[in-house]
Amino acid sequence: MRILITGGAGFVGAQIARLFRRDNRQAQIFVLDNLKRRGSELNIPILKNEGVTFVHGDIRSLSDLDGLDGNFDYLIEASAEPSVMAGIDGHSDYVLETNLVGALNCLKFAVKRTGAFVFLSTSRVYSIGPLRKLNLIEQATRFELAPFQDTPGASPQGLNESFPTHLPRSFYGASKLAAEVIIQEYAEAYGLKSVINRCSVIGGAGQFGKADQGILSFWVASHYFKKPLQYTGFGGSGKQVRDFLHVEDLYDLLLLQLADLNSCQGKTFNVGGGKNNSASLFELTALAQKIVGTKVSIGSEPQTALFDVPLYISDNSHVTSRFGWAPKRTLETIVDENYRWIKENEAALKSIFAP
Repeated sequence: MRILITGGAGFVGAQIARLFRRDNRQAQIFVLDNLKRRGSELNIPILKNEGVTFVHGDIRSLSDLDGLDGNFDYLIEASAEPSVMAGIDGHSDYVLETNLVGALNCLKFAVKRTGAFVFLSTSRVYSIGPLRKLNLIEQATRFELAPFQDTPGASPQGLNESFPTHLPRSFYGASKLAAEVIIQEYAEAYGLKSVINRCSVIGGAGQFGKADQGILSFWVASHYFKKPLQYTGFGGSGKQVRDFLHVEDLYDLLLLQLADLNSCQGKTFNVGGGKNNSASLFELTALAQKIVGTKVSIGSEPQTALFDVPLYISDNSHVTSRFGWAPKRTLETIVDENYRWIKENEAALKSIFAP
């Protein structure tokens, strides 16, 4: 078996590569990455030590993909410019070229050289306007979904795949949604075996998080290195909610999907931690304090940023019904693993998390 993972030196791509390698020592795993994300270079010796082949390349360049040797059984497209703030400064070229043009190049390559295509998309494809109009109940530590929702696809269990995507989302969300549409066309026109997973916030050991992407890792690291934090938006109380998915739970789903791609050809699934693995920033702070054992100064900025939303929780009903899959690892497990990884690699990570 030969597998190509684009964005393979990033957190998700690298962890998936290592897990495939762990479970199948005979498999040939290749990862391609442009190493733009700071910290991704630290994964290269780890990957090489485990027998994963690293290729320095950029999916924006089709020739970098075409230069790879041989054919592959699967291409897992895990690359992205993942920041919801990307392009807000007036420079949207990189986010659009990476997430849309890059995905198109991967599709062109997949049709010629692979047997199947798995696309890791994002919950950020859902429109901000409807997300801000959800009927919410303000509790002491978080926002909760009210029992009755006006918007299709929303329920007390979270948001399913029918939630609106037709209104503005962010350059990040728009570029991933546009890529999804093209993938469906490739599946229909060329018979390319493919599946799309709209992932929520993914976490686990090895993530180089920032305030605008990888928030859980950023929050834990800030507690570890005693860096101040801030609750921003929606009154500045930290009550906005996200659900968190352990990267190994995502891997477990990929195994199920790759074993039965014919039945999910061209389909789209919400994949997240779900209601049980959701938390507000306020609650994440309490959990980080408990596990890391420190407290940090937390400021408050009531004004809400352009692309922020008060709540997103994945309704996994569709993917659970189809594959019998559900996340097994808890949010506390994710935070604990992140803390232990930072502690074990403090010297290397300090310059990234606490410059």
